[in-house]
Amino acid sequence: MNDDFNAHGTPRPVGPVWERDTIEKLLFAQLQEQRAARRWRLFFRLAWLLVIGAIVWLAFKAEGGATSQPSTPHTALIEIKGTIADGAEASAENVLPALQSAFEDKGAQALVLLINSPGGSPVQAGIINDEIHRLKALHGKKVYAVVEETCASAAYYIASAADDIYVDKASLVGSIGVLMDGFGFTGLMDKLGVERRLMVAGRNKALLDPFSPQDDEQKAYLQAMLDEIHQQFIAVVKKGRGDRLKEDANTFSGLVWSGQQAVKNGLADGLGNLDYVAREVVKADDIVDYTQRENLGLRLARRFGASVGEGMYHAAQSAGFQLR
Repeated sequence: MNDDFNAHGTPRPVGPVWERDTIEKLLFAQLQEQRAARRWRLFFRLAWLLVIGAIVWLAFKAEGGATSQPSTPHTALIEIKGTIADGAEASAENVLPALQSAFEDKGAQALVLLINSPGGSPVQAGIINDEIHRLKALHGKKVYAVVEETCASAAYYIASAADDIYVDKASLVGSIGVLMDGFGFTGLMDKLGVERRLMVAGRNKALLDPFSPQDDEQKAYLQAMLDEIHQQFIAVVKKGRGDRLKEDANTFSGLVWSGQQAVKNGLADGLGNLDYVAREVVKADDIVDYTQRENLGLRLARRFGASVGEGMYHAAQSAGFQLR
């Protein structure tokens, strides 16, 4: 066969023609690759738009808790779990709206505070305790505290506002006391030869500074403040428990007791869980949760916003900007 023709009998491209065909194929392949890349970019952009739209939709959905007002009789449930603190789930900001909704619901026969908390802020606990007493007087409904594992310190501060407290026999209850803790590094600094250089305007401005020696006058001042808050705590417990409290030298010492011991010394009224109280005490088996919870959308929105903010920060730094 003539080498100038291919197997199909057509002339074989030679010289510049062959080079042109090769370049055209390369250009066509590159064009296809660019089109595919554009399609993928469009796909990811649409996917991000869908994700953002879903986050916005979830963020604007109603938060946790009862979304409607049931007309049938039920037991209202409000959970107080984890550390009691400003910004936490068990904060006055979250608990108070739940209390108000539950008390105002005509179907709620009584409220149950389901508690599992080691304590926290006496301020947050005091706000919640005061609101429980106010709403009880306004609506005439009973409030029961049901303790799971722990009801200590600020958690018991809240529980003492309940009409009755129910515990498990192995629950930890009490810790009626106040503490303020910290560390002191002055001895270690002396051994290492480190000198503390501190300037203040106001003699007590460096109160509790861990790198300065403890001042006896400041220590006495802080102890007096702790004693005052402790007396406030004691007064709240006595008001809530009344004659049921079997007070002795250890009652307000900061000790904790098992649930069984707490019933004996009057810090609790009986053994029982949530279902028992709803069924046997409130006489309303149906339990409706009024707990205010941050929904998934808000959590995702915050994380998404933090990621975007971090990306913008790094981008600004790369461009030579300084954000301070």
